Amino acid sequence: MPKETKPGWSDVTPKHLWLNRRALIAGAGALALGSPAAAKLTYSPGKFSTDETPNSFEDITTYNNFYEFGTGKEDPSTYASALTTDPWSIVIDGMVDRPGTYDLADILKDQPLEERIYRFRCVEAWSMVVPWIGFELSGLLNRVGVQPSAKYVAFETLVRPEEMIGQQSPILDWPYREGLRLDEAMHPLTILATGLYGEEMPKQNGAPIRLVVPWKYGFKSIKSIVKITLTDQQPQTTWNMLQPSEYGFYSNVNPTVDHPRWSQASERRIGAGLFAGRQDTLMFNGYEEQVAALYAGMDLKANY
Repeated sequence: MPKETKPGWSDVTPKHLWLNRRALIAGAGALALGSPAAAKLTYSPGKFSTDETPNSFEDITTYNNFYEFGTGKEDPSTYASALTTDPWSIVIDGMVDRPGTYDLADILKDQPLEERIYRFRCVEAWSMVVPWIGFELSGLLNRVGVQPSAKYVAFETLVRPEEMIGQQSPILDWPYREGLRLDEAMHPLTILATGLYGEEMPKQNGAPIRLVVPWKYGFKSIKSIVKITLTDQQPQTTWNMLQPSEYGFYSNVNPTVDHPRWSQASERRIGAGLFAGRQDTLMFNGYEEQVAALYAGMDLKANY
């Protein structure tokens, strides 16, 4: 089970890779986590980090879904270099005391960056372990002032088809939309990530800022966020809009509720090797102790 404090990625990454990355960081001086934010690369070991060994930087940055750049796992790393991430701003509106359009530097100001080594579970039944750098979403929401009537948080991804070639296809209803219940958004496990492996967030992984909700399937962790809205209505979410019988609003990792195309009872760990086999999927992706109380009394099969 996750514990309050775990070693950093430098402790669980092969030493030669760690030294290479540390040399790059030292040579850059005050390297920023996302150049538009000018935030120094200083962070502390995160709470709730798993002690499982993270996937390699190559695994994480070359095998992922980011339909804005295509449907293939390799498409994001192939095409995302075209994305402009500086300047970057996020609209925060709805039921907040201080709505507005905030520059990324303002959003990151005074937010304590932490390393969070989290399990990452895709609904397609593959998984990774990722060493994110980020801060708790609750910190940002508290700064803008959540009004008492707010019950949900809605998110939207950038729409820029001239740079995001996947958006030239109608495969999804753009922009990509996601949402959380307010108590999920305020949970300390829920972070906004601006980097991984001690570096600024790669474009193919959702630069310059993305959501990470480790007890939910990966498609809930929306990338390249440009809008956050507080609302009293359950927001529409992209995959639920496309196929509500397959993708629920909650989308908590649950080995007892199968997707029509993928059993969720087990998963394939990327990078584990051809003969490593599959491993059992954990309820709430292994974060049951921390988040189960959020769903007390709910039928998790009906509210999938």
